[in-house]
Order: sequence, then C-alpha cells, then structure tokens
Amino acid sequence: MNTLVLVEHDNNSVADATLAAVTAAGKLGEVTALVAGTNCGGAADAAAKIAGIAKVLKADDAAYEHQLAENVAPLVAQIMDGYDAFVAPATTTGKNIAPRVAALLDVMQISDILSVEGDKTFTRPIYAGNAIATVESSDPKLVITVRGTAFDKAEPEGGSASVEDVSGPGDAGLSTFVSQDIAEGGDRPELTSANIIVSGGRALKDSETFEQIIMPLADKLGAGVGASRAAVDAGYVPNDYQVGQTGKIVAPEVYIAVGISGAIQHLAGMKDSKVIIAINKDEDAPIFQVADIGLVADLYKAVPELTEKL
Repeated sequence: MNTLVLVEHDNNSVADATLAAVTAAGKLGEVTALVAGTNCGGAADAAAKIAGIAKVLKADDAAYEHQLAENVAPLVAQIMDGYDAFVAPATTTGKNIAPRVAALLDVMQISDILSVEGDKTFTRPIYAGNAIATVESSDPKLVITVRGTAFDKAEPEGGSASVEDVSGPGDAGLSTFVSQDIAEGGDRPELTSANIIVSGGRALKDSETFEQIIMPLADKLGAGVGASRAAVDAGYVPNDYQVGQTGKIVAPEVYIAVGISGAIQHLAGMKDSKVIIAINKDEDAPIFQVADIGLVADLYKAVPELTEKL
C-alpha cells in the first residue's frame, strides 16, 4: 500500500505532529511525504531526513504559502491517483484539510486513529474516549487523521529520501489568508511536545490570578501551560492553551491539574498522561478518579507553597 503523508511545516522546518503521522503511515506501507508551501525547500529537505520516508513531493507555489485547506485539498486529491491512503496529523491543519480531501475523493474519513490493526482496519476513540471502536473501511482509498499521542514519533534524522517537484491546481479562489495571532509561550515548551504540563481551571478566577499561580510553577518545572475549556472561555488564557476534546490532546510524563474539576471533555484530552497530579479543594471532583496523586487543598495556598519548595 502506498501512503501519502501531509507534512505540517513553517516552510523551513517540520512540525512534531508530522513525526507520529509518519509512524502510523509506515504501518500501512511505503511512505511518501507531501510538503506544500512557498519557498519550502528547507521543509522538504527536513522531511527527506525523517526515518521511514521513501520520497518527498514538494509543491512550491504561492497558493500554498499558508496551507489553506481550500487550496491544499485539491492538490492532495490530484496526487492521490497514485496512492492508496492519505494520512494527516489530527491537528488544526490536518483536521481542516483531510475532510475536504475525503469529500473530493468521495470516501469516508477515519478520524483520530489510535492504532493500525490491518490494511483497512483501525481503532479510534468514541464517546470522548470512554470507548474504543474498531473500524474497517470498504472504500478504495483511505483518508485518515492520526492522534499524535498514540504513536511513537519517527526519528527526525537518519532518512535519505529523494525530493521531487510536483504542481497542483494552484489557488482555488475560495479563501484568502488575512492574518494570524500566534500565542507566545516564551521559553516554555509547546503543549503537544511538553514532558510536563501544568494546567489551570475556572477556579483561578481571572487572567491575573492564572498568571500569578500557574506560571511560576510551570517556569520552575520547565513545563508547558494548559487550561480547561472553562478557563479559556472565561478569557483567562488564549485558546491555544486549551486541553481537551475540543482542544489539544496531550500525553506528557507529568500532568498537573490545578483547580480543574475533570469534566469528561477535559479528561479526553489528557487521561493518557503517564502521571496525573490533581490539586482541588473538592474531594468529590471527577479529576481524582483518574489522578495518580490527588491533593485535596486550597490551590491558593498549596500551589505557591509547592512552587516555593521546588
């Protein structure tokens, strides 16, 4: 089976999420990577070095500069004539492009896979991760998104794939790039690649309190900073910090949940963490059902004390 993997990149380097997608694609057969962008030679060269990639297709065109889904999807659909499966990371970009590719190919998308059980058989979470479904496709071509925390990351070095130029339909004229606001995390690691994450919930009252309580602890631990949807909706932190079913799916070595009650949607995004530490004054909070270490305490006293002792 020939598999085409969507490479997420900034035209110079490859995003971490791509590495897990390459591992998943490798379980289906030979892997070809697609780099679509503008002046994206650096990203194509980086993709060629990823272990497990046999070939890199580079689509260098102004239409693909910001990887707009309306432009990239027709390119993928055109290239798919020579491939059996299209694999994308289950990220904002991947989940934007893959459904359009599936529609153009007139096939069903298989979303957020956790494992590859056969050529056309996969497992995926349903009911906010409370059940795992085994699904088998009967479509002639597969369109798949991959949950990054479920697969090991391919080695970013060690490969020696060839790079081949391809062209596509170009600008579909359906959308234009206006602007983007990128949340600056300073020296903190990005959520999906952080080994330690400190997350705050609605109990933190406001953005100033979130900053005073959560950030010093995260800085001491060299941790990424996350938040529950309630905290994001209340405006404490940007949307980029959200962990959960409608946010980012994470599985760090240590996840510290501060003032988070543990709604099922939040648990769906972090319950695969190796060690979960919960700090909440409500001893009946659902978060304690998945926590490895639970501290029933007032976060306004416990967290500053913990930070001080580190």
